[in-house]
Amino acid sequence: MNRRTLLAALAAVALVGNSAYAADAPKDIVDTAVAAGSFKTLATALTAAGLIDTLKGKGPFTVFAPTDEAFAKLPAGTLDALLKDKAKLTAILTYHVVPGKVMAADVVKLKNAKTVQGSSVTIDTTKGVKVDGANVVKTDIACTNGVIHVIDTVILPKM
Repeated sequence: MNRRTLLAALAAVALVGNSAYAADAPKDIVDTAVAAGSFKTLATALTAAGLIDTLKGKGPFTVFAPTDEAFAKLPAGTLDALLKDKAKLTAILTYHVVPGKVMAADVVKLKNAKTVQGSSVTIDTTKGVKVDGANVVKTDIACTNGVIHVIDTVILPKM
């Protein structure tokens, strides 16, 4: 029995035995973000870019996840244009993902981190933690295939 099947079986048993426990069952990065309710735009963008299956995969991944409010800061029309340009959207979204599971205690020791997109993000810990200028507002949201750190701004690779 593979891990995903085992987790599904455990969740089903928990649902029958205790519905409150099932709600707390471990989820992958995508399901965790969707359940949070503040990443609807990110979920839409991941779907448009065809990255849902990747971020539901084995991982591990570290995702610097911009909130809906972060996407709202983009200039008018930017998001709509990105949703129509799969290549550019994919490059931006994969710039928010670092291979491996990098917890907050590890992030603060780094000056930069190479992303799945191929470029590196800069990490500044002088006043809080910033990733390419975006404030990290919540850390270490554990997922079955990695970790999410919430950021307040969409970060953009140099293209």
